[in-house]
Amino acid sequence: MRLLSASILLATAMLGSAHADGDALEDMLGPREIAVGEAMRGGATGASAIGLNPAGLPLNRELVFEGGYGYRVSDQASLLGVSACDSTATMPGCFFYSYAGANPNLGAGMSIHRQTHIGGTSLGYSATPHILLGASLKYFHTSSDLMTEPSTSGFNWDIGATVRLTDLVNIGVAGYNLWGADSAQFPRAFGGGMLARPSPMLALSFDARWRLSGTDQTARYGGGAELFLRSSSGQNGYPIRIGLLHDNGLAATYLSGGLGLASMKFAVDITGRRAMSGPSETIFIASMRFFGPRQAAPALAPIDP
Repeated sequence: MRLLSASILLATAMLGSAHADGDALEDMLGPREIAVGEAMRGGATGASAIGLNPAGLPLNRELVFEGGYGYRVSDQASLLGVSACDSTATMPGCFFYSYAGANPNLGAGMSIHRQTHIGGTSLGYSATPHILLGASLKYFHTSSDLMTEPSTSGFNWDIGATVRLTDLVNIGVAGYNLWGADSAQFPRAFGGGMLARPSPMLALSFDARWRLSGTDQTARYGGGAELFLRSSSGQNGYPIRIGLLHDNGLAATYLSGGLGLASMKFAVDITGRRAMSGPSETIFIASMRFFGPRQAAPALAPIDP
């Protein structure tokens, strides 16, 4: 009994000083946003809007189904996500489900298994041609093998806004887990960023996010660029993305990059990210999108077709 208690205390101490795995603010992100340093709050559409800023849903006009898978080496985490988004309606929206299952190694031959299930819906609305609003309602359930980490479940809300300053610049802000059930994996946070499109082929972005839960007031900020090359026929596109991200709570800096292939019917995106300083982290994530009928997009729609 004493040995078991000592093991639990040791595991708890290790978890307290380890990288904060199992954070839904990061686990729900896809390859496009990770590739540009998580800096898409000013122009997130489709599945990217779910985790970053639901107010971006009205920025384009498309019906898209997306599925993705990611693997994080540091805690052997599998990250899965599926979504269906329709932004052709008067009030664009998405249905989504994501799963994160991690097996962090605590040392001394000890490991645990954590899993998180999240499902919900996101809605966006164009209040004016230049002001877009959005909200996400999600239900989550978390569980862990560790007795000091009890299972949690409940509903929570995100809200966001996007301001289209000009035909070249968007600003986006969002609040996460603002109302609802408490869980360590769903901390309250606020984020904001800017996306600029100096040419039809190039998008530049910079974002920051602050955690607001308890004594954890850390910041995470990054930026990136996307160059969208088109084939000679104009039917296919090849996005190239690169980004840099810094987390001052972990004293970690990450370099990311991604490639994609986009046609009128489908798109594939692949991204990798690696910690250049701070706790070791390497993540690979990929997704595939299938498009339905499209409509003409308003000004300031993101580069992705």
